[in-house]
Amino acid sequence: MADRFLERIRRAAGQAGEAGLDGLLATPGPDLRYLTGHAPPPLERLTLLVLHPDRDPVMLVPALERPAAVAAPGTSSVELAAWSDGEDPYAVAAGLLHPGRYAIADQTWASHVLGLVEAVPGCTFVPRGRHLPLLRARKDDDEIQLLSRAAAGADASFRAVKTHTFAGRREEEIAEDLAELLRAHGHQSVDFTIVASGPNAASPHHTAGERIMKLGDAVVLDFGGFASDYGSDITRTVVIGEPPEGFEEVYGVVRRAQQAAFEAVRPGAHPEEIDRAARAMIEDAGYGEHFIHRTGHGIGLETHEEPYIVAGNATPLEPGMTFSIEPGIYLAGRFGVRIEDIVAVTDGGAVRLNEATRELQVVR
Repeated sequence: MADRFLERIRRAAGQAGEAGLDGLLATPGPDLRYLTGHAPPPLERLTLLVLHPDRDPVMLVPALERPAAVAAPGTSSVELAAWSDGEDPYAVAAGLLHPGRYAIADQTWASHVLGLVEAVPGCTFVPRGRHLPLLRARKDDDEIQLLSRAAAGADASFRAVKTHTFAGRREEEIAEDLAELLRAHGHQSVDFTIVASGPNAASPHHTAGERIMKLGDAVVLDFGGFASDYGSDITRTVVIGEPPEGFEEVYGVVRRAQQAAFEAVRPGAHPEEIDRAARAMIEDAGYGEHFIHRTGHGIGLETHEEPYIVAGNATPLEPGMTFSIEPGIYLAGRFGVRIEDIVAVTDGGAVRLNEATRELQVVR
């Protein structure tokens, strides 16, 4: 276990050097968890992992959190420097840095960034996500397995919720059902439960509310959470009883677009090519103006991370990268359709981590 984290630290420090950076800084959040296994809450007390390409790693921690840092699975190769309440942590951090340009974790509190800017005027700080976007993008076999387990839990939750009664119930009730089902199927936390019915389904990020669902409604179900720190994210669109006029045609277009994007995934392909494959299918069917978001996003320790499957992203895909494929069509005032799976890039193409049926499902 410790060797895995040491390899990640070495690779991250090397990537920073290759990117022309003097170092990489990680604060509480997914980067720190990925590099050390240490997962303290983001608080006003500064925790800071400092990686240089040519120096040993060191992590500054509040003294009261040092025992937890020592116990983390990936800190045995990291020097721990503690600061006590009453000290200026930014002045202590200044002693760990040398003048230069550092990438800093995207989730770092602005107060911490500003404190470092004041304490070490010879340093500049740039967002890690922009300058080292692929730090966590390529998953190892263990990470793929954890993502697969999370996806299986989401699949099982969808299969179960299809048996529930939709007509006559509020969207928020089905959202609560989905949250309970995710927990019942191995999720330690629930990240989101989008339940969008009827005309609400034309809003991709609709918040489940008090609308009472009825026969003839299309319902977009987009939900996910975290199991053993790795995320799930699945979308299926169902219909209550007989579908509304034009729905089956739109559903078929979205399903074909999702399949076309999946078939375009291979090592060396660019995310923008995957987006283009889905978009072309929808445009050819005459619904291009109604596909209003990117085709997908990476997933791992965060629900949304690199690689983003969007126009303009020409980063070559590599085996082990994982992301969603989720084209949609949204007809204002009528309905919406979205189908989403998580996929992993393999040496020969891609595999779906979600196996729930993509056939149109009718619920009661």
